[in-house]
Amino acid sequence: MIEGLRRILSVSELKAKIVFTLLMLVVCRIGAHIPVPGINGDAAVNLFRAATGGSQNLFQLMDVFSGGAFAHMTVIALGVSPYISASIIMQLVVALIPSLQREVKENGDSGRRKQSKWTRLLTVGLALFTSALYAKYAVQLNMGTPGIIVGELINVQVMGFPWLFFLVFMSTMTAGAVFLMWIGEQITEKGIGNGISMIIAIGILSSLPMTLGSVLRQLNLDSQEPGQMTFSSLLVLSGVFVAIIMGTILIIQGQRKIPLQYARRVVGQQEVQGSGSAFIPLKINYAGVIPVIFASSLLMFPATIGQFLGSGSWIGQMASLISPGNWTYTVFYVALIIFFTYFWTATQFHPDQIASDMKKNGAFIPGVRQGKPTQDYLEATMNRITLAGALFLALIAILPTLIGKFLGVDASISYFFGGTSLLILVGVVLDTTKQIESHLLMKRYDGFMKRGRARV
Repeated sequence: MIEGLRRILSVSELKAKIVFTLLMLVVCRIGAHIPVPGINGDAAVNLFRAATGGSQNLFQLMDVFSGGAFAHMTVIALGVSPYISASIIMQLVVALIPSLQREVKENGDSGRRKQSKWTRLLTVGLALFTSALYAKYAVQLNMGTPGIIVGELINVQVMGFPWLFFLVFMSTMTAGAVFLMWIGEQITEKGIGNGISMIIAIGILSSLPMTLGSVLRQLNLDSQEPGQMTFSSLLVLSGVFVAIIMGTILIIQGQRKIPLQYARRVVGQQEVQGSGSAFIPLKINYAGVIPVIFASSLLMFPATIGQFLGSGSWIGQMASLISPGNWTYTVFYVALIIFFTYFWTATQFHPDQIASDMKKNGAFIPGVRQGKPTQDYLEATMNRITLAGALFLALIAILPTLIGKFLGVDASISYFFGGTSLLILVGVVLDTTKQIESHLLMKRYDGFMKRGRARV
C-alpha cells in the first residue's frame, strides 16, 4: 500500500487531481457546520433528535446522507438531492421524447450542454421549492419551541407572514444546493471519481464517529444493566457489514464473459486465424450504485414535501406511506431500484453499436450470426444478468429496514452499517480506485493495488 501511494504521488497530474478532490470535499464539510443566518443550530439538532427518537423515518435518512447538515439546518442541508432529482427528471424526459433523444445523440457535446443547462435550472427550482417547505417547517417548530429562529428575523412580518426569514432561508439553502452541484461537477471534471457520489459518500462517512458513539452508548458498558443493544445484535450487524462489503464488491466487479472469435485475416503476407481468447465483458451490475442513489433521492423528494406539510394534509398522509420502516416504502424502493438499474443500463449500454463494431472488425460470437442476431443476443444476455444485479442491489438496500425491525437497532446505526449507505460507500471506493488505477496505467505504471515500477 505504501508503495502504491508512492507511485500515486510520483504522478504530478494524478496528485493534483487527488488534492483538488480533497480540498473540494473539505469545503463541503465546512458548509455542513455553517447554519443558515438566524438559525440556532444547537437548538435545531436537539429538537430534531427528540422528534426522530431513533426511529426509522425520512428525516433520519436525509440527515445520514447530508452528514448531519439537515438536522443542524445548515447552508447545505438540502444536499445534492435537488440536483439528483433534476437529473432523473431530465433523463426521463429525454428518454420519453424522441426529438430530444435525437438531438442529444446527433449534436453530441452541444446536446449534452443543453441538457446540463436545463438540469441546472431545474435544480434551482426544486431547491427553492424544497427550501420554502423547510422554512415553513422551521417556523412551525419555532412556534412550538421558541428559540430555533432568532426574534429579530422572525418578527419582521407583513400581514403575519415572516417574509424576511423565508427570503434569507430560501436564498441561503438554494445557494448551498447550487454550490454543491457546482462542486460535484468540478470534482467530476478536474478531480477523481464521480463528484456527486463523492459528496454523498463523504457525508455518510462523516457520521461514522457519531454512529460508533451510539453503539457504545446502547451497549451500556459502564453499567451492569443490559443496554438497548446486545452483543449478539452487534455480532449480527458485524456479519451483515462484512457480507455487504463482500457482496457489493462481487456484484460490481462481476462479469459475464461473452467469447469472441475472429475471421481469417491477412497480417503481412500470412493468413492468420483469430484466436478465441478474446471476450466481451458484460457487467452483472452495469449501473453500479446509481440506481440506489436515484431511488433514494426520488423517494425522498415527495416524502420530504409531505412531512414538511404535516401529517394532517392528504399529501402528508400519502408521504407517511412511503416513509422508511413501512412496507409500502420497501416495495416502492425495491421497484425503483430495479427500474433505474434497467433504465441506466438501457441508456448506457448500446448493443447495436457493439454488434456494428464487431462486424467491422471481423469478430463474431460462436454460434451467433453477425449483425442483428448478435445485437439481439447481447441485449437478451444483458437483460438476464441485469435482473440478477438489480435484485441483489435491492436486497442490500432494504437490509436496514429488516435489521431495525427484527433486532430493534437504532435507525442511525442500521442505516450506516447496512444497506444504502454502505453500498454507496463501497461503490464510490471501487470507482475511485479504478480511476486511480487507470491514471497509473496511462503513465505506464503497473497499477495501484500491486507492486510494480514504471515500464520503459
